[in-house]
Amino acid sequence: MTETMRIPRVWGATADEVRAGYPCDDLLSNPRESWFRAVTVRAERATVFRWLCQLKVAPYSYDLLDNLGRRSPRLLTPGAEDLAVGQQVMTIFELVAFEPDQHLTLLMRNAHGRRLFGDFAVTYTVTDIAPRGTRLLAKLMIGDRDGILGRSRRHLLAWGDLFMMRRQLNTLRELAERQQNH
Repeated sequence: MTETMRIPRVWGATADEVRAGYPCDDLLSNPRESWFRAVTVRAERATVFRWLCQLKVAPYSYDLLDNLGRRSPRLLTPGAEDLAVGQQVMTIFELVAFEPDQHLTLLMRNAHGRRLFGDFAVTYTVTDIAPRGTRLLAKLMIGDRDGILGRSRRHLLAWGDLFMMRRQLNTLRELAERQQNH
């Protein structure tokens, strides 16, 4: 699997993953960029997806920065897998679409979040790659002002998002692999 590494906009995703279509593709009226983050997980797709549902409970990134210092749970939260369109995810996103064991698609609905970060839509996908192997991928669609200020802001946000989402995906990978192996 050859990886396309165009940091900060693409991290860990293959060229085929970057070219593929995702549910978030048509959610923003004026998208400016798309970013990709992906990891390979040595666990079954259902296990990885169940951990992805935990994003309703906590962000699983740098808890001091994005979870008010509270540690994201290291055990599955009962009921987090019960998904419904309209649910709040990671405080600033709304669940707008999902398919069990396949994807979660989120849209930035929080006014404070939109002021800080602009318009965002994200799809997290889980796909089988081998027996007990899964790709966990996030595609983000970014809408923001154009011009030099918008481009500068997106460039800084891409680095910040990479820092945070890399940690998030690696944490979810570690937790899914630990569960799979026990």
